[in-house]
Amino acid sequence: MSPRSAEDQPPPDAASALASEAWLLMSGLVLDHDRRRAVSEALGMSFGRARAIRRLAHRPMSMGELAAELGIDRPNATVLVDDLESQGLVRRRPHPTDRRAKLVETTRKGKAMARRADAILATPPAALSALGTEDLEALRRIRGTVRPP
Repeated sequence: MSPRSAEDQPPPDAASALASEAWLLMSGLVLDHDRRRAVSEALGMSFGRARAIRRLAHRPMSMGELAAELGIDRPNATVLVDDLESQGLVRRRPHPTDRRAKLVETTRKGKAMARRADAILATPPAALSALGTEDLEALRRIRGTVRPP
């Protein structure tokens, strides 16, 4: 599909309305399906804790990095890590270059839980799976052009 010429573009107000409608539709598709609940039930923890484990499974992080990544306060990150550590899902270790800091990393058990959560989250809704290859390719192409700031 080629880019639209200037005369094919909707007026700015219409384009803005279309963008808003498309965003609401995408948000609804992602946020309103039951995957978060399925992850929470399968792992026996809140989705927020599962999200932390999934992030830490990608790479160890300092407490400050984890807090920033999750959009929470540092004290909340400490409580979260304390809880996950008590369950044997993460561990703290000295930071290799900053003696004042600790890195948090997943344990083998934590990595397994992250993989389980990822598998659940990677399962598309039935309506998406029912789309044809051409439509799925178009969705993937469009998503590739829409990058977060």
